Amino acid sequence: MSLKTRLLGLASLLIILAASASWLAYRELSEDIIERWGKQVTEIQVRYDSARLLQSLEREIGLARQMAQSSTLLQWAASPDNPELTSAAIRQMESFRNNFRDNSYFVALRENGHYYYNNADNQYAGDQFRYVLDPEKPDDAWFFQLIEEGRDFHLNVNPDQELGVTKLWIDVLMRDESNEILGMVGTGLNLDTFLQDIVDIGQEGITTLFVDYNGAIQLYRDRNYIDFASIIKPEGQKNTVDLLFEDRQDKQQILGMLQMLKQRNGEDGAVESGFVTIDGRKHLAGVAFLPAIGWFEITLLDLNALVPTSYLWPLVAVFLVALLVSLIAFHLIIQSRILKPVLSLESAVMRLREGRFDLPYLPKPDNEIGRLVDHFEKMTRTMRDTTAELEHKVAKRTEELHRLARVDALTGLKNRRGLDEVIEQEIQRAEREGKGFGLIWLDIDHFKTINDTRGHQAGDDILCRVALWLKAAVRPYDHPGRWGGDEFVVLLSPCDKDTLEQIANRVRTSVEQESQRTGTSVTISVGGYFSQPGDDMDTLLRNADHALYQAKRGGRNRVCIHAATGEETHPA
Repeated sequence: MSLKTRLLGLASLLIILAASASWLAYRELSEDIIERWGKQVTEIQVRYDSARLLQSLEREIGLARQMAQSSTLLQWAASPDNPELTSAAIRQMESFRNNFRDNSYFVALRENGHYYYNNADNQYAGDQFRYVLDPEKPDDAWFFQLIEEGRDFHLNVNPDQELGVTKLWIDVLMRDESNEILGMVGTGLNLDTFLQDIVDIGQEGITTLFVDYNGAIQLYRDRNYIDFASIIKPEGQKNTVDLLFEDRQDKQQILGMLQMLKQRNGEDGAVESGFVTIDGRKHLAGVAFLPAIGWFEITLLDLNALVPTSYLWPLVAVFLVALLVSLIAFHLIIQSRILKPVLSLESAVMRLREGRFDLPYLPKPDNEIGRLVDHFEKMTRTMRDTTAELEHKVAKRTEELHRLARVDALTGLKNRRGLDEVIEQEIQRAEREGKGFGLIWLDIDHFKTINDTRGHQAGDDILCRVALWLKAAVRPYDHPGRWGGDEFVVLLSPCDKDTLEQIANRVRTSVEQESQRTGTSVTISVGGYFSQPGDDMDTLLRNADHALYQAKRGGRNRVCIHAATGEETHPA
């Protein structure tokens, strides 16, 4: 048995109960109950319809924004006449096309007005450039209007006369590092399919439509009311939502609800409702604002179609016989089949609103409310999985950024920040365990001369080779790094004085021998210091640097070890 039939029986019981007092009281009471129920259902339906729309659009919007931030497309948009950049950009656009739901995309460039497009049939493969946007052409005014307004994101329903398609377009601006607008990218969703899936759901008595921030109709089952190309129309010429109503008071009421939601600044879950008349029939209108896309969702419930009171009269005589039993049954049925599921669902919605996905058990009666609960649970699971995936990506990206912040981009070794951290940790360990450790400080001999005579590219190549040889000459658990310029630092732990000298000499010898094999002889000067527990960072670096200075002063291409007592040895 459907929810509609059950509600008819329940409403009939209410009529009988009211008739026991008086016919007038009965009629007033039944209407009040139906209206209250209608408001609850309206709010739930509004939230459900809003969630269905956002679920369909959020992925497409996210992909469009990723496309707008593509470095390949940004470089091309800045130099659109470069053939190599154009080829790379088209390959990038095609990769996004396969990910969009409609398998279509568009790219419009500000500098030359070129408009690129390809559809699901790959109709324009190799010929994605379709036409040039003209600021004097009314059909192209949307592009220049959005550029002028500087809106980073926009939704509009618009026919493209050149391409012969009408779609729900998702428009995202492309900006360079200086925030200069370079163009626009996005995708389009087939309007007829979208209306069938989201708006024209075929449920009797329920009408759903979406309007933009100014009230212009964007999605409605009757395409004649849709305000195509709203962005370029002056305010007096748009198909606004008040066109659906005949009574002036209803027009003012619906526009007033839009204004009230604007004043609430997109408050999450906010719904305004009120009664209006459409084609002589009383409807309950529910309105919610969707800040993610800047639209309003409007649901119109025809209470006469959902709960026609004319069906109640034949049941009056039957239910009067068992009034007391019916009252008890009414309470139990309402409680178990409507109130309990609706209240449980409301509690679950509030829980989800707080960011909690651990929903309690939700009863699912065999009716529309049960199906609504099932849709809500599926939506919650999808949101939970999406949130978990995003959190995982953020954590992974944070970890990667943390690693990159401590790695030298040229050599792949630790940078100064990374070395500072491991040295500080080793100082604390040495203090805690009472064991010393070694530090090698080296730089490339006559590196400035190499840069001046052979160029910085050759200098960078030598730095990379020295880093490779250095890494091969130390132990797997040591910490080599680039301190800056042509200076390198290696932390040796565990280590003793003999090991420090051995590894220091091995590093110097390895660089000298390996460089000779490459045909470009390179030598290094090495300073070493064996740290004792209690040495701080300044002491450690100062002594190692002093030893390096002694190695340079002694003629370069040699190793000098600075002992804790201040004595110096020269292993090579």
